[in-house]
Amino acid sequence: MQLGVYTFGDIALNPESGQLESAEQQLRNTIERIRLADELGLDWFGVGEHHRPEYSITSPATVLAAAASVTKNIRLSSAVTVLSTEDPVRVFQQYSTIDLLTGGRVEIAAGRGSFIESFPLFGANLANYDELYEEKLGLLLEINGHERVTWHGKYRPALSDALILPRPHSGKLDIWIATGGNPESSMRAGYLGLPINYAIIGGSPEQFAPRARLYREAGAAAGHAASDLKVAVSGPGFVAKTSQEAKDTFFPYWHRSMTAIAAERGFMAPSRLGFDTETARRGAIFAGSPNEVADKIIALHGHLAHDRHALQMDWSGLPHPQVLRSIELLATEVLPQVRAELG
Repeated sequence: MQLGVYTFGDIALNPESGQLESAEQQLRNTIERIRLADELGLDWFGVGEHHRPEYSITSPATVLAAAASVTKNIRLSSAVTVLSTEDPVRVFQQYSTIDLLTGGRVEIAAGRGSFIESFPLFGANLANYDELYEEKLGLLLEINGHERVTWHGKYRPALSDALILPRPHSGKLDIWIATGGNPESSMRAGYLGLPINYAIIGGSPEQFAPRARLYREAGAAAGHAASDLKVAVSGPGFVAKTSQEAKDTFFPYWHRSMTAIAAERGFMAPSRLGFDTETARRGAIFAGSPNEVADKIIALHGHLAHDRHALQMDWSGLPHPQVLRSIELLATEVLPQVRAELG
C-alpha cells in the first residue's frame, strides 16, 4: 500500500478583504509540501489541473518539473491531466522530460476533469467531450509504446512516421486512468491493462467495490496480469493529533468549497451533519486522528484491495502550517500503521 497527497493548489480566501490570496505564494507552498512529503517517506504526490480563479495550478507539468529539483524518491504525477483539451504529443514530451530529470519517478493520470473551463479556453467543442478523450488517450498510448508513430485522427493533424522524443527513463511512462467511478471507465482501463484511480469525494467509498471488481474482471478477460491491474483511491482528508481537532479544522474549508460547487451545479448546500456523516468510518472524508485515518484506509482496503490512497488536504486554501503538520502525521504515524497491517 502506498500513501500520498494531491493538490489543485487551492488559493486561500483572505477573511478580512474577502479576496483570494496570491497564487504565487500558493505555488511556493505546494513545492514545500512536496519536498516535505519526499523527505518524510511518502510514496506519491499528485498535482491537478484547473483553470479557475480559486486554484493556482493550470500547468501540472511545470509544477512537477519544479518539484523534481527538490525531491529524491517520491513519485510525481498529474492529478489529473485533462487530456481532452491537451495535445498528447506535447503531454508525452513534457512528462518524459520530467521523468528523465527524476530518474523515472513520473506518472500521468489521464482524465476528463471535473470542470469544463479548459474546453472554450483551448478551442475544444464540449459536444465532442467523449470523442476527444477517446481519441487523445489512444494517441497517447500509441506514443508511449512506439518511438515512431504513424497515426490519423479526427481532432488532431495526422502523424507520419513521426519521431517522438525524448523517451522516458525506462522506455515507457506510467499512465493511469483517472475517473469519478464511471463503469465504462473501469472497463476501458481494465481492457487496456492500465492502472486506475478512483476520485471519491462523497458517499461511501466501499460502494466502489463493484467498479474495482469490474475493472479487474475486464483486465483478466483481456489477458492482463493481475499485478498490472492497480487501483488507487483519492479523496479529501486531513490528519491532526485528535479526531475533533482534525474535523473542526477541516470543516470550514471543506464547507466553503462544497458550498460554492453546490451553488454552481444546483446541488443541496452542505451541512455540518453531512460532513460528520462523511467523516464517519464508512464516509469519504478521511479526516481524523492518525489512528482513525489509518483504520479507515485499512478498512477500505478490505473492500477495494487498493494499492494506493491519496488525500487532498488543502481544500479552499487551508493554512499552510496545518497542511505541513497533516503531511507529517500522515507520513510518521498513519503510514507505519498501514504498512504494518497491509505491507
